[in-house]
Formats: sequence, C-alpha cells, structure tokens
Amino acid sequence: MPSTEKKSNSTPVLNNEMRDEIRKYFARYPTRQAVTLPALHVVNKYLRHVPLQAVVEIAELLELSPAQVQDTLSFYGFFPQQAPHGEVRAWVCRSISCALRGGEEVLAHMCAKAKIQPGETTANGKLTLEFGECLGACELAPCMLAGDQLVGHLTAESSEEFLASCGALGTS
Repeated sequence: MPSTEKKSNSTPVLNNEMRDEIRKYFARYPTRQAVTLPALHVVNKYLRHVPLQAVVEIAELLELSPAQVQDTLSFYGFFPQQAPHGEVRAWVCRSISCALRGGEEVLAHMCAKAKIQPGETTANGKLTLEFGECLGACELAPCMLAGDQLVGHLTAESSEEFLASCGALGTS
C-alpha cells in the first residue's frame, strides 16, 4: 500500500535529536499547531536560522502545511531564514529609556568597532548585532541582551569589552 506521507526531495536538515526535542512538546500542548513556535525555536537553537527545508520538515512532523509554519515564522522577527545568525546574537535596546541614556550611540559604536551594520553578522560569524525593542530592564539602561545574558549600563568601554570577549572586535 503506498504511503500518504509527503516526502521532500531535498536533503533533510532536521536531525533525530531535533525531531525528538520537538516531539517532547507534543504532550505539553493541546494541538500540533501549538507546537509550531517551540519547534521553530528548537531548529533555530541548532542551526542559528530556520531554512525553508526546515519549515517543510517541521510542517510534516506537526502534520501542518508548510504555509502554516511559514506564517508563524514570518510573524516573528526572531528567526532568520536566509543565513545563520552569529554564534552570539545581541540586541541593544532602543526603547525610550535606553535611547535617552545613549543606547543608540552605544549600538553605533559597537557596529563601527565590529565593522558591521545593525542586523548584520561579523565576517567571522561570531556576532550578530541588532536593535531590540524594550527588553524590560529600564533600570539597567542602556542595556543589551546577548544570547541569554542581560548586560546593563552599557558604555562605549563596556561594549568594546563585550565585543572582545566574543571575538567580534575589529573583524573584517
């Protein structure tokens, strides 16, 4: 009897570990569709982006159409699709509190030192530097979320220390 499961013609990008991690969410959510966002986070954690083939494979795993998964992915600015983000992905807050305390200037300084523009990744792939909307840490303004670490009271000097620590200072 022929299989009704759709098969992709591309090389799979989800490995067994990613698939198992996604499947662990099935019991925690009321529907497979509700697992879409956690699944995107799993893939992004492993690949640092969510390529189109991963969207197709997530859809197959969740028994959804690729359009449903792509719709969720495109709603959030968190998931790059074309290329991986840096090993460290950092958002410098530009909410009113951080902007008034120099956050935009700190981001400009960091970009100049790392030789990238906001939203770009250093040539060595170590850092992607982005604008962030309110990080909810106004008391630490200006602040940055670097990976899972919140860094507060940013200055030009402390931002250069951060760039050096992640290997992004003066990359070309």
